[in-house]
Amino acid sequence: MPMQIILSIIISLVVTVIAAFVFIPVLRRLKAGQSIREDGPVWHSGKEGTPTIGGVIFIAGIIASCVLMTVIIRPVRIYSHFAILAFALIFALIGFLDDYAKVKKKQNLGLKARHKFALQLLVAAGFIFMMYHFDRLSTAVYVPFVNVYFQVPIVAYIIFAAFVIVGTVNSVNITDGVDGLATGVTIPVTVAFIFIAILWGDLSAGVFAAAMLGGLIGFLIFNFYPAKVFMGDTGSLFLGGAVCALAFALDIPLLLITLGIVYFIETLSDIIQIGYFKLSKGKRVFKMAPIHHHFEMSGWSEYKVFTVFTLVSVIFAIISYFGIINRY
Repeated sequence: MPMQIILSIIISLVVTVIAAFVFIPVLRRLKAGQSIREDGPVWHSGKEGTPTIGGVIFIAGIIASCVLMTVIIRPVRIYSHFAILAFALIFALIGFLDDYAKVKKKQNLGLKARHKFALQLLVAAGFIFMMYHFDRLSTAVYVPFVNVYFQVPIVAYIIFAAFVIVGTVNSVNITDGVDGLATGVTIPVTVAFIFIAILWGDLSAGVFAAAMLGGLIGFLIFNFYPAKVFMGDTGSLFLGGAVCALAFALDIPLLLITLGIVYFIETLSDIIQIGYFKLSKGKRVFKMAPIHHHFEMSGWSEYKVFTVFTLVSVIFAIISYFGIINRY
């Protein structure tokens, strides 16, 4: 593995751990505590008041790593890691506004859904158009596993990409419902992106993915059950934006179907639950949605949910890597 990748992981990890020791007490003093859903599992009520907006902790590590790696190593090719970082930071800002509204209101209700959706859609479309304008994106969509391409008109591609991004970002957000879950599930995803970036020859994207890996490992120390801090929408929307930006920067958006399998299962369980509830006039498929709560209601501990879901993510990260290896 290139030394640049290893250094990026180490820098982000160290800065994230330092940032955690600094920010967690600050968040406590600011009383930026998590409000728990009233319709969530009753045993989650004990988490009330746990510091949230903790995504700023690993974001600090990722930013530090990207900046230092540019100054010290100067990654080859265009500095795509900054484009990816900027995109993820805009989503983090949307998440921060949502978190701030929740903390201020002292309830688990932030920005209105339609406002969040509109902002996310606008940012997604803008990013894709910018990538295309600067010749960093092809509208020839690559199909993993079968190793074929099909051409899509630019307007249709922007629409497709925008909805893929918004869907994925919100799927990551939904996954963040058990201590450490979104963090643990995303770690294998970043590892896959590192190896794909190395194959693709885009060291800059690889440096960003490595910074994500280091940041998430450092954050997991404090986010693992029982969590000392939650990432909040600030963190989960950042992660969703970063995962999508990496997929499009490496020109493999369809790989998100398998690489982000846990995210999509979580969202699908929510859609199925809501749809069936309305059609059946009150009946449910799952004991509670999204599906991680179903398993909790079935007797699984948070540790078991974290372990099993992360293992599934590891398996599908490996499958996804081999699904695109013939491309290179």
